[in-house]
Amino acid sequence: MILTHGKPDQLKRLVQKLTCDGDSVFIHVDLKTPINEYDFFQSYPNVYFVQHRIKVYWGSYRMIQATINACKEIIATGIAFDYVNLLSGQDYPLKSGAYIHRFLEKNPGKAFMEFYRISNEWTEAIPRLEKYHLANYPFKGAYQLEMFLNFLLPRRKLPGQWVAVGRSQWFTITLQHAQYVIDYLEKHPRVKRFFQFTWGSDEFVFQTVLFNSPHKNEMVNNNLRYIDWSEKKASPKTLTMQDAEMLVQSDKLFARKFNNKIDEEIFNYIDMHIA
Repeated sequence: MILTHGKPDQLKRLVQKLTCDGDSVFIHVDLKTPINEYDFFQSYPNVYFVQHRIKVYWGSYRMIQATINACKEIIATGIAFDYVNLLSGQDYPLKSGAYIHRFLEKNPGKAFMEFYRISNEWTEAIPRLEKYHLANYPFKGAYQLEMFLNFLLPRRKLPGQWVAVGRSQWFTITLQHAQYVIDYLEKHPRVKRFFQFTWGSDEFVFQTVLFNSPHKNEMVNNNLRYIDWSEKKASPKTLTMQDAEMLVQSDKLFARKFNNKIDEEIFNYIDMHIA
């Protein structure tokens, strides 16, 4: 399951790597991006475009909604997929499809995702939950309204006695886990509404819902992604040939992020190593 908003040529290479072992790929293209840029995928077997596309804005709940829309369309196929891997268009596998299959076969029913307790492990995320954020509602004056709301209203609290957890949005979970999250949010609109006013909710929702559910013991605090945050910026480091040895020596299944306009050779190096 891929969320993308550009770089169709780079996405083409990623999809070719993901479908070589018979797996299916479901792509959500941001509604702000012309879909005809991806017409060449029509001839690709096992590649599907999410029909219910939405406009995605950074830090908004719309990222979660795009993920849920994709999950729903995967479930609607009726195909008994074992696992769903959430990727961006700037990700790339570090292992072969056969290796990834063997790994998941040895770990049936697990949910691989990052879930650090916000109360004491990821404390910098506390304001995201306690304050009102209008990233999901992009309109003129939204920031000023945010300031007014947070000045006037008391701190927000997560509904119920839940423990909030999260970090990276990218995950590898079973289709049953995805179905549970979808069903829960649909049956509990108050929880969904809370996350709609949370900045960067894509880094909380799936983890928090599963952590406070009967599936908690199936969660593994490892999202199987190599991501370099050493630059301490809002986005992770763009990986290049300077990172080549770290990438091929990693035990992670996928890595992000890459940019073929900055470094194309890193893809060839990874492919050679996998081969």
